[in-house]
This record gives sequence, C-alpha cells and structure tokens, in this order.
Amino acid sequence: MQIKANLLEERFTSKETAQKMKKFSCISEMADHIFEEYKEKIALVDNGIEYTYSDIEKKVGAIRNALNENGIKEGDKVGIFYPNSADFVIAAMAVTSYGAVVVALPYHLDEKTLYGCTLKFQISALIYDSMSEEKVELAYKLNSNLKKILSDKIADGFAPSNKVSPDAPCAIVFTAGTTGQSKGALLSHKAILAGTMNGCMGFRDYDVFGQRYFLVLPLTHIFGYVRNMMTALYTGSSMYICRDTKNMFREIPTYNPTIMIMVPALAEMALGLTKMLGTKILGNSLKHIVAGAAVVAPRLAKEYNKLGVTLLAGYGLTESANLVTGNPDTLENPTSVGFLYPNQEIKVVDGELWLKGDNVFTEYYNDPEETAKSFEDGYFKTGDLVKFDDNGYMYIVGRIKDIIVLSSGENVAPEELESKFREIDCVRDCLIYKGTNESGNEALIFEMTPRMDVIKELGIEDVGAYCTQKVTEVNNTLLNYQKVSKIIIRTEDFERTPSMKIKRPKNIL
Repeated sequence: MQIKANLLEERFTSKETAQKMKKFSCISEMADHIFEEYKEKIALVDNGIEYTYSDIEKKVGAIRNALNENGIKEGDKVGIFYPNSADFVIAAMAVTSYGAVVVALPYHLDEKTLYGCTLKFQISALIYDSMSEEKVELAYKLNSNLKKILSDKIADGFAPSNKVSPDAPCAIVFTAGTTGQSKGALLSHKAILAGTMNGCMGFRDYDVFGQRYFLVLPLTHIFGYVRNMMTALYTGSSMYICRDTKNMFREIPTYNPTIMIMVPALAEMALGLTKMLGTKILGNSLKHIVAGAAVVAPRLAKEYNKLGVTLLAGYGLTESANLVTGNPDTLENPTSVGFLYPNQEIKVVDGELWLKGDNVFTEYYNDPEETAKSFEDGYFKTGDLVKFDDNGYMYIVGRIKDIIVLSSGENVAPEELESKFREIDCVRDCLIYKGTNESGNEALIFEMTPRMDVIKELGIEDVGAYCTQKVTEVNNTLLNYQKVSKIIIRTEDFERTPSMKIKRPKNIL
C-alpha cells in the first residue's frame, strides 16, 4: 500500500490561517519575519516577565554575537542546557538563526551524561546560565575544546541572522527511536519548518495565529519544541511558560490560554480536576487542546466537548519533526489519529508505516548503523503498525518493538488491546504485558488505574469488584489468545517517561 498525501490544505485549516501561512527556507528567514511582523506583541511570559518579539530579537542577536566571538561556525553543534524557560526559547532561536545546530539537552541529565553528550554529538559550545555551572563543570574540565557561553553574562552586542540551505542541519533532538535506545535525531531546517507549519493544521474554523499558549511540555521533547514553541512563534502567538507542573493548575486561570498542547495524562488530570474544582481551573478562554505523544483515550474528546473545548488528537515522531497526521473530527472518529498531512508520501509494509517527506529527519547523529537500519528505499521505517479505513483515517495498531510473542506463536499488539479497555468508563489508563498468572503459567497481565471521579459519581463502594466486572465484560469480547488472565488495579500512577508515556516492562517481548 502506498499513499501520497497531496490533499488540499483546506481539509485541515481555516481560510484565515491558510492566508497567513508563509513558507520559509530556513529558521533565519522565519526569525527575521516574526521579529518584524509581531515586534510589539507579547511573545513570552516567564517568571512574571513579559517579553515582546522585539525584546527577544535583541537577546537572540546578542547570543548570535557571542557565538561569532567564540568562533562558532555554520553547522557547528551548540548545546543548550536550560529548564523550560524564556532562556531556552531565546537560545534555540539564536543558534538556529545563526546557522549552527542546536542540541536540545534535557535538563535532567547528570553531569557525566552531559559530558558524554558533548562528545557523542561533537558539541563545540554550551549555552547555559549561572544556575547550571555546577552541572556543566565536569564537561569543561574533561573537554578542553568546549566553549562556554553563559547567557546571563553576555555583553551587549548584536549579530544578524545567517541564511542557510533548507537542507542544512538545524537541530538534534533526543528520541528513543524504533529500538528503545536513546539517540539524537538530526533534523534539517526544512524538516523543522515543515513540522512547524503542520502545527497550524487541524483547525478548520479557527484562526491559529495570535493565540495564547500555555507551555508545560519539555522543550527538549519534539512535541514541546516544534508544536508548542516553534508553531507558537511562527503564528505570532504568545507563550506562558510553566516552570513547574505542580503549579500549572494555579497558573492557567491567571494567564487564560486559548490553546494548550498536552500529553493525554495531563489532559486526564485536568479533566478530573474540573469535576472537583470546576472549569475555572482551565481559565475562561480555552478553546482547543492538542493531545499527543501517547495514546489519547477516545472519551476525552467527548468530555472536553461538554466543557466547550475541542480536543484534537494526532500522530507524530521525533524523526518526523512531530506531526504526521491530525484528526479534526475527534468526536466522529475518536479512535483515529486522523488524516495524513500534505507533502508526505507513505508506504504500509506488513502493517508498518514507512514515511517520506520534507519533515523526515536526516540521520541519527553519529550513529550510522541505526540510521541504515531505519531507512529503506528512501523511506523512514517508523516502527509503528497502522491501518486505514475507506475514508483515509489512520489508526495506530501498535509498535513493532512492543509486540508480545506468546508461546503458542500468536502475536499480540498490546496498544490495540489497551485502546479497547480505555473505552471503559472507570479506566483512566492501562497497560498489558506478558507475565505469569497465579498458577505460574504464561499470561497476559492487565494493569489499570481507575477513574475515581467516575467511581464516586456512580456511588460505587467496591472499586475492585466494579472495575474487574467491567474489564471482564470487554475481555469476553476478545479472541482467546488476546484475553487477559490477571487484572491488577493500581492505587498509584504508572511509572512514566519525561514525555509522560507509560514505561513498558522490559520483558514484554
């Protein structure tokens, strides 16, 4: 099966949005445009400080000047090491508009791993502030070629942007890829810009320009970097940066965002809190939630719709500069990740999605073996198992690496089964993996966290009995080899990755 997604943008975007979208060849072109077009508008709100686009331009120019003074050349790798902050946004825009390659270093890295990253990704300079000096000390001690750029001690100065080729390297973003091992996906300028523009799609009757974003996702994750940060800047929108997720539901009503980019776990949490505290915790202006980076439970769209909020689901990867598909019809087709966005070409080979397009990454940096494994005939092999319906809606069946092989020879895609159980009213989240039952025999194990708000509304006293009954009802509709044999009801949330995905047991294969 081979599909070329050359559908009209009108299928995904409003006329107002389509008229304002501009195509840029590189980040410097985009930066020059937004700094001029939106110069007096608020771009960022961080730690109580408002930054206009003009304010950001001055700071970006000062960092570009510091890069130049430190002898950084076009194509050199520059690490940025900040928590979510205005500093991260400014440094990322400075490095990429200078023509160097930003390496988005997760702030949770310890000093030894940080040092290792400077070697693996051949980083020429690190940009950080004085708060992080202790963490980066080892890297400077052991890597004498590493240049030090403290953003809070940069002298006045301004260097202009540098125009580079669309194919020039732009950013290295960490990913687990298709093998589960952390790698750095190298994305070109055209890839980052394609992903940025894809972020404008999915809103048929809504102008995405000039919105107010609430940023809570890690900026070192592709969903936060491209869909939250880059698309917000591209559309002349403003971003409120939440530095601590513990404070997000206190800060949302103060800022009153119109759009939020969330992982499903946060969307679930927000929904539960609205039932306890009222919709005021979402502010009074929220219109859209874009959910992704993990499976979106079908009922979320329906429940948010009752609150006057449209929840949109999609599918993307680090290697595709984020979004590949988007679903503007989550109420009608809640289990789909939507349609393919334009300017992509795909193959489905033995159920696996292969992808080609401007948004696809160049390589896993400094890892030719993994890169070679990931491409065939010019297509990136995503590792995701998909299916399409007759109307072109795409559905995720599972991940190849997560397939459970039973001793009977049957293959089970746990994600596909989990999606069926997530439709149960009392299931907040769930996980299926291979283990042993009480008799010591091979079995599919089902773990779930219950939706206590639903349990309370129904007046259920025996949570375990009710959840077990509901799970059993769905279980009885499955094929024999798909049935779960052990049900575990958790009192605590699952262990999660920094992007809030559930960590799967290592013995799943």
